[in-house]
Amino acid sequence: MFADFLPLWMFCVLSALLMAGFPVTFTLLGTSLVFGLIGFGWGFFNLLPLRIWGIMNNGTLLAVPLFIFMGVMLERSGLAEELLDTMGRFFGRIKGGLAVSVVLVGALLGASTGIVGATVVTMGLIAVPTMLKRGYDKELACGTVAASGTLGQIIPPSIVLILIGDIVGVPVGDLFLGAVLPGCVLVALYVLYILVSARLHPERAPDVDGGDTACRLNMGKILKAFFPPLFLMVAVLGSIFAGIASPTEAAAVGAVGAMGLTLAKGALSLKMIDEVARSTMQLTSMVFIVLVGATAFGLVFRGTGGDGLVRDALGSISAGHGSWFVLTLVMLFIFLMGFFLDFIEITFILVPVLAPIMIDLGIDPVWLCILIAVNLQTSFMTPPFGFSLFYLKAVSPPGVTTAHIYRGIVPFVLLQLVGLLIVVLFPDLVSFFL
Repeated sequence: MFADFLPLWMFCVLSALLMAGFPVTFTLLGTSLVFGLIGFGWGFFNLLPLRIWGIMNNGTLLAVPLFIFMGVMLERSGLAEELLDTMGRFFGRIKGGLAVSVVLVGALLGASTGIVGATVVTMGLIAVPTMLKRGYDKELACGTVAASGTLGQIIPPSIVLILIGDIVGVPVGDLFLGAVLPGCVLVALYVLYILVSARLHPERAPDVDGGDTACRLNMGKILKAFFPPLFLMVAVLGSIFAGIASPTEAAAVGAVGAMGLTLAKGALSLKMIDEVARSTMQLTSMVFIVLVGATAFGLVFRGTGGDGLVRDALGSISAGHGSWFVLTLVMLFIFLMGFFLDFIEITFILVPVLAPIMIDLGIDPVWLCILIAVNLQTSFMTPPFGFSLFYLKAVSPPGVTTAHIYRGIVPFVLLQLVGLLIVVLFPDLVSFFL
């Protein structure tokens, strides 16, 4: 009986250890080694190195450190501050205009960097104090910054799309194309909510009367602020969409472009390059060590028949209720897991198991990957382990409490779920550019 349900026991042990607060990587590897020895004996140690070697030889994953380097370089260059200042001046006279500018800057930074942490920290340092100074409600200010920072999760070039595409076996270029309109839908939902909220409750998002945000902007200043992110968007996404470069090659172009823009701004130095390289190494190591642990877990889970158990369970549900009901259950399960795990852990642990089964049920793989990516975006903002909440609390000014942040993100999490529902009901949003 124990051997028949070995994958289920392994998943239960893994979940219990993660909930107890043990480090993810060591929990994945430790659980995999113990249950691998139970299921395969000592021969397990002959199988595991081959799987890890496969990760080391994966050329697609080279895009991850390159995009991280690009994002960290832009974050250190100060280009984000200039862009946010210009957008704030541009929309300053509209009720809620400063919050709208934060959303649009988050979208542009997401399309330029793809790193959620860097975007949330940068805008948290700049935007939250400015919005509070202008009389904005603390909850609206915190929710806007936290949600806008997560747009890099779905707007290409997105690291999670690269990881999901590699796991599911879908071309990353197709995922980038498919994510464009869903990302725009989320931006539109955020902006619409802010404008309506500012209209119904003017005290939460007052317009700016005078001050530096109401100063006249000349075209040269606007172009100077907009050129860096637009340049990188064209260089990275344009080369992919035009078929000139693969995602990995485009990531290299983006990394070089970020250095060029930083040099043109006069902020590039050997010290900065050293700091950016170290940050890139730390973030990349975190991603790949979790990937190694998840690969070991997946090897044992599949080798002991875990995918068969899940396939049989979902197949029986599908036979009785249809594939749409199964899709709803899977999306709900991923959403709930986002309360306790971050997107990397969910991507490496759950997606390899669930995605092939969903594709066997007739679900389009590109559409499924985009749905998962939009769903995973909520994991950054759902307590108790939403990383955007941690990033924002760390850089928020005195007076902003954790309760303000938690209450502020509730409407935006609901908006993300609405965006997910829109993508479910209108799959042409994903296939429009394909």
